[in-house]
Amino acid sequence: MSKRVFVSGCYDMLHSGHVAFFKEASQYGDLYVGIGSDKTILELKNRRTINSERERLYMVKAIRYVKDACINTGSGMMDFIESVDRFKPDIFVVNTDGLTKEKEDFCRQRGIELIVLKRLPEEGLEPRSTTSLRAKVKSQLPYRLDLAGTWIDQPFVSSLHSGWALTVSLEPTIEFNERSGMSTSTRNAIKKLFPFHLPDYDPELLAKLVFCFENEPNAQQYVSGAQDSIGICMPGLVRHFYEGKYWPTKIETCLDESILSWLENHICMVHTFEREEDTKVDTNTNITKQGVERLSMAAENCWQAIMNKNLDAFAKSFQQSFEAQVAMFPNMIPDKIRPYIDKYASQSLALKLSGAGGGGYIAMVVDKPLEEAIRIKIRRQDNM
Repeated sequence: MSKRVFVSGCYDMLHSGHVAFFKEASQYGDLYVGIGSDKTILELKNRRTINSERERLYMVKAIRYVKDACINTGSGMMDFIESVDRFKPDIFVVNTDGLTKEKEDFCRQRGIELIVLKRLPEEGLEPRSTTSLRAKVKSQLPYRLDLAGTWIDQPFVSSLHSGWALTVSLEPTIEFNERSGMSTSTRNAIKKLFPFHLPDYDPELLAKLVFCFENEPNAQQYVSGAQDSIGICMPGLVRHFYEGKYWPTKIETCLDESILSWLENHICMVHTFEREEDTKVDTNTNITKQGVERLSMAAENCWQAIMNKNLDAFAKSFQQSFEAQVAMFPNMIPDKIRPYIDKYASQSLALKLSGAGGGGYIAMVVDKPLEEAIRIKIRRQDNM
């Protein structure tokens, strides 16, 4: 009678290294596989799987070296205990990087032989691991596009007059350029915590976590505005109200599909050039109470226009918000950017520069997207 052999793992992004491991393990007997559940992987690795547990179970069962497989019902690093009780293996096989004292103690207590294998690729194939494959995968972290009220998230602005900032979270349909007003610095900070996907946390709590992480106490003089972390982490269209403090006192989210689709059909973007290293947008400023009031009113009108899907009012308030920003921060528009603005002003209903300006992307309100422009895709609630 053939011995029973058991292995356990995630087996997400199934690759030739997994198959080679199954093949070698099956030489010791009939091979049974325990697969980590989506919930367990999320808890352990703070990321969602590429393939769902049902897909992974289907693929693993289809491999000819596998006798049977199941989804582990436990949790944590030892989530396979109930699967072992189900299959009753004689042998437990692990890779060298999967060997732990807990597994050694577990096998000793159960009278199960523990075999440790080196990672060896099939002859003629390159070594493969999920970690190395993930290193080649582009991050699926969102970007942020600000629509109106930019600068109101800085206390030195909102202390003169409170107001809203409007942002949309964008799916990474393209790799937006660095230093181009798409909140890439905040996105890069997030990568240190969550390299590929946002975790399944409460979006507002996640935004606050990112804001605190990026703005390490005593590490820098300039504090990155909260609109960056909110715009990335909170799905849909979001407006956040600032009253002289770094974090907003109110946050409102719109996830109405008809409104988000309407926005996607009336906003497009074109790239200009990366903001130059010596750009200093926050010098030569003209920040007044009246100027901030104009910015605040434009953002409020912009939100109402979007809620009513009124294209003319949206374009007017979008442009007014940008003009209010430039009036307070003239360095947002260096001479180098003016030919781009002149070109696209005639092809759009309204336009603004992304982020704090100085370069990057021009975001336009249009009747229909320009052929050469970048179409935006707003992130919905369940696309983390």
